[in-house]
Amino acid sequence: MNQLATKLNETLGSAAEFLSATGKRMYFPYGGILGQGAEAKTCDINATIGMAFEEDGSPLVMECFSKSLNVDKKAFLYAGSFGLPALREAWRAKQVEKNPSLKGKTFSNPVVTNALTHGLRISAELFAGENDEVVAPDLFWDNYALVFTEAVGSKLTHFNTFKDGRFDTAAMKSALLAPGEKKILILNFPNNPTGYTATIQDATEIVAAVKEAADAGKRIVVVLDDAYFGLVYEDGIHGESLFAEFSDLSENVLAVKLDGTTKEDYVWGLRVGFITFAFKGATAEQLKALEAKAAGNVRSGISNVTSIGQHLAIRAFADPQYASQKAEKYAVLRRRYEKIREILASHPEYAKSFEVMPFNSGYFMCVRPVGVDAEDVRRRLIEKYSTGTIVLSGLIRLAFSTIPSDKLATLFENVACAVRDLQK
Repeated sequence: MNQLATKLNETLGSAAEFLSATGKRMYFPYGGILGQGAEAKTCDINATIGMAFEEDGSPLVMECFSKSLNVDKKAFLYAGSFGLPALREAWRAKQVEKNPSLKGKTFSNPVVTNALTHGLRISAELFAGENDEVVAPDLFWDNYALVFTEAVGSKLTHFNTFKDGRFDTAAMKSALLAPGEKKILILNFPNNPTGYTATIQDATEIVAAVKEAADAGKRIVVVLDDAYFGLVYEDGIHGESLFAEFSDLSENVLAVKLDGTTKEDYVWGLRVGFITFAFKGATAEQLKALEAKAAGNVRSGISNVTSIGQHLAIRAFADPQYASQKAEKYAVLRRRYEKIREILASHPEYAKSFEVMPFNSGYFMCVRPVGVDAEDVRRRLIEKYSTGTIVLSGLIRLAFSTIPSDKLATLFENVACAVRDLQK
């Protein structure tokens, strides 16, 4: 094992047991090209890094690229494997602003990822080995299987998502307490595909269940997929990330927060995300060690995340109109959510065609067709009603985030009609 990896593991102490075999081998190459370049950063003559500069020292950039973007030419330079320091600081501040319960708690600086999927892959490689078990709800984003099972070879165990219209915490706890010393638990609120966020009562029970499993000796990595964070449309819903509760819950619980600008700030193509770590009793040195392992993973895979995207995010966060514009976009989605509630309330007959799954947030909601196969319904919708949907786990996912309000009634009528066609 590389000496740098060994040193990071020694710094982590018992927390190194959260890591997979790959995670234990991972390190950031401080003494390699990047480390040597950092040492030479203030030199008058710096011949260390693979970038090009004009004779005056400014970045050597073609105008046909730079003229299309109103950003400093520095945005065309490498951002570094940890991400731009200014962006990391800004996002950390926003995490506390959006999650007041984090104030005063100890957690790492975010490391910049190529949006949230990349954060999932980093989490899988650092924590989920071939002998590790990943626990997730049975209604889950199908990319989890690709990342954790197909890419790194972990076992993916599912628990029942809903019981009596609420999150089935008992099923989750049972999965955590099942044989196996280490578990990787994935929690995704608002959930994709269902558009469900834990209620305040759900959240209390979820945290208590993880604490019970940790107290029983289970070592648990809780991966919090916060892709749709903030898009909550009802009262009584847990409005913060569960990262705040898990950050100091137990020395046997490592919290990994995955978030980003993609869904929160409506910039899907920007591909700027973050991975943040916390566990009870963590020292600054231990958190920096986790940051270094994450940055080493970034370095080994993509070198660093788009600098242009990071610069655009920094500029947007500093814009005095940022908050008001974000509120305007949120309002668009909330109005559609409220319209759906009105449509469903005014059409009780739809219950004969589909069951509405619990939803209260996010981009999506799901229905379960009555008496017919969901895939058959999906195909019928395309062929007869020119309506596209997604089928996951026997459910039909409807992305109301993409549908104008005046077409929502037609969407649900089409689904009901397609089911009735197949019921005959």
